[in-house]
Amino acid sequence: MKHLKPEDILPLAEYSERRREFFEAHMEYVNRYRRVRLGQKVTLIFENHHTAWFRIQELLCIGRIDEPNLVQQELELANRFLQEPDILQAAMIIRVENEARFREELQPWKQFQGDHLCLVLGTHRYPAKLVTCRPEDRAVGTSHWVQFSVDKIGKQMLADLAKPAFLMLHCPETTQETLVLSEETRLSLVDDLKGSDSGHHAA
Repeated sequence: MKHLKPEDILPLAEYSERRREFFEAHMEYVNRYRRVRLGQKVTLIFENHHTAWFRIQELLCIGRIDEPNLVQQELELANRFLQEPDILQAAMIIRVENEARFREELQPWKQFQGDHLCLVLGTHRYPAKLVTCRPEDRAVGTSHWVQFSVDKIGKQMLADLAKPAFLMLHCPETTQETLVLSEETRLSLVDDLKGSDSGHHAA
């Protein structure tokens, strides 16, 4: 997948002036192509070059960071999530309905393992890998990074709209949830994997 470079980043003044415009465009893009809601509790937002760009611009804007070495550090961190071929990366966000019962609502999710979440493409299953899976992450956070490693067959299944493609969630103390991926989301994810192929071969 295409990496972020210093020349991709807008100066703070320019971004700040157009921040609302970028925010609205980002939300429209994410809601149409990258966000999938799995039941009442879980949302996945698939990461790519566009979403990473917005996240970095926001971080730099809020932190008023414009020193080149600090900007480069943030870019390197973001690119760690974009560099692996054949990987779909997503933020998994767990919704807490009652902040007063924060710990109680998150309790079932402390047992969550990567293979409780699967991407099903055709007749093949691709279990998630938890990137943030430390006990302390689970104890205090409501989000994780998850990755799906997709092989050649999976890519073909994802691109073939006649084949089923859906997410399946089943973990302790929660009901099983499934979500069929929209055509727009599927094609956007296909583009991600094509980009990772290009970057891999170029290397």
